Amino acid sequence: MTQQGKLILVPTPIGNMEDITLRGLKILQEADAILAEDTRQTGKLLKHYQISKPLWSYHAHNEHKQIEHLLKELNTGKLLALVSDAGTPAISDPGFLLVRACLQNNIGVECLPGATAFVPALVKSGLASDAFIFLGFLPEKKGRQTALKNLVAIEYTMVFYESPHRLLKTLQQLSEYLGSDRQASVSRELTKIYEETVNGSLTELITYYTTHPVKGEFVLIVDGKK
Repeated sequence: MTQQGKLILVPTPIGNMEDITLRGLKILQEADAILAEDTRQTGKLLKHYQISKPLWSYHAHNEHKQIEHLLKELNTGKLLALVSDAGTPAISDPGFLLVRACLQNNIGVECLPGATAFVPALVKSGLASDAFIFLGFLPEKKGRQTALKNLVAIEYTMVFYESPHRLLKTLQQLSEYLGSDRQASVSRELTKIYEETVNGSLTELITYYTTHPVKGEFVLIVDGKK
């Protein structure tokens, strides 16, 4: 009888290459293949740590098509490691569909602890971290207004990811719906050379990012309703 394989989700650095666990490196070395969101990006990480393994492309545009093939590979006994470009797979990145399919087919799944961008941003925001809600990216178009309206009643600290070209728009809309004096925090380029966190009211953050370059990857933390 063929031994069943296993899927292991391995968090990767969000910036600083040293922010990967020893166990994470061990799994990448042991895996039969590594499923990568961007094989070029993951290739840099593997080269840095002198790991040579087959890289299989697995991203938002092909994950539906890949499920059946990957289940077959896992059922032959393969150990597959899933990584995203940065952080923990399936957190605003591909991974959920494959995890669900594995569980539905009684294939083992593990997720290692490790880097996730919103955790350091939340902890150093100065806003309540005992209870919070992670909302990822707000809808770009369809459903955006409804999503913004639904934020008004939330009493927990809210955590968002945002892209550079939408940050100002999002801050302005949050100010409109939640009030200009609502406290918030914006972190960018976490663990990198130009890491920056700016705290203040939504109005103060809008003023700041109107006059400062909006570059990098952003985590936005917003205080809940009092």
